[in-house]
Amino acid sequence: MSIPTSIKDVIVFALFLFLMYLFFFGDVSALPFMEQLLSEDVQSIFIVFLAIFLEALPFLLLGAIASSVINIYVSEAMIARVIPKNPIAAIFVGVLVAVITPVCECAIIPVVRRLIQKGVPVHVGVVLLMCAPILNFIVFGSTFYAFRLNMPIVYGRFIICVLAAVIVGFIMHHYFSKKNVLKMHKEDLVGNVPINENKGDSKWKGILHHTSFEFFAVAKYFIIGALFAAVAQVYFQDALYGLAGENPFKGTAVMMALAYILSLCSEADAFVAVSFAKTFQPEAILGFLVFGPILDFKNTLVMLASFRFKFVLVFIIVVSAIVFTLSILAGYFL
Repeated sequence: MSIPTSIKDVIVFALFLFLMYLFFFGDVSALPFMEQLLSEDVQSIFIVFLAIFLEALPFLLLGAIASSVINIYVSEAMIARVIPKNPIAAIFVGVLVAVITPVCECAIIPVVRRLIQKGVPVHVGVVLLMCAPILNFIVFGSTFYAFRLNMPIVYGRFIICVLAAVIVGFIMHHYFSKKNVLKMHKEDLVGNVPINENKGDSKWKGILHHTSFEFFAVAKYFIIGALFAAVAQVYFQDALYGLAGENPFKGTAVMMALAYILSLCSEADAFVAVSFAKTFQPEAILGFLVFGPILDFKNTLVMLASFRFKFVLVFIIVVSAIVFTLSILAGYFL
């Protein structure tokens, strides 16, 4: 016998209120019957999960809205006029577009997916994926404020980001320029249904409908990723600290792994990075600041929901190698 929808809604709403209680108060002392059910670690996981989720929620919605606007208003012909045919020039156009696209690493994924569907070359989409979460005024402001006494870190973050995006863009162009890298969703078919204004439909209504489809398609994978990231933070974060030492190679690898696990939004990660500045060397801090906004636990699942597995796997391997190498090289100049 199936549970009525109204009862399911009540259960989900009650669970949400309980999670909010854990987030704001951090314990279950006022709920004695739950104290034995939930251990301290489980409570910590709930708190970290909600912190990640609530921090990213506005940006996920922003990305879904931007994707919907692109779907309705941006045509293939318009993109063809803007994106140069020359792959080198196209990469640098992608960098410039990223500067004026202030969205985080999760919000940019549906935007890039929609642009590729509209005809943007895959390698230009890769540049946007890598640069948009870092090369914008919000992230620059937070990085400058956190490292205002160590400006080489500020400049190094943005220089390494651009260099890494250009190199990875060329590599992905070589392997995927003539391949379909996107997964097909039923929402794509819904979004491609033409709007019939004679029947009362409008572009605004189309944006609202498509935003809801896009948001829930991305959010369900984001929630899973955020939950795993919360578990990793609670159980594995401390273990990584003891592995670093003073070795720049080991320290950079550890900080990149930590950035992947913590799954911070790029607007706030500089304040976390500065707390490690006395423990880790500059190249490790740069690896943390560049790698985290490009790849982390939660946005890996979002990418797997939007792109084919082979593309995501190659992207992860190439980005990890390039960011690690550039961070180590930057250490010789800092």
